[in-house]
Amino acid sequence: MASVERTRSGSALFAGWYKSSYSGGSNGECLEVARGYAVVPVRDSKVSHGPAVIASTASWSAFVTAVRNGSLDLGA
Repeated sequence: MASVERTRSGSALFAGWYKSSYSGGSNGECLEVARGYAVVPVRDSKVSHGPAVIASTASWSAFVTAVRNGSLDLGA
């Protein structure tokens, strides 16, 4: 999987943040993603004006595929 490329403060620069419908909304352990040009910004839903991690679309796609396949070693 490719690495995360950078972080960016001022996540308000990206419009249209989305949170998974599976997040439940009550426990506060959610990530939000936005649409970027050739990048996928990701932020903590509890810190909406905080920094965003910026991943390439290839990195994000590989991450989502690994989550869906259950192939991540989370050290549990």
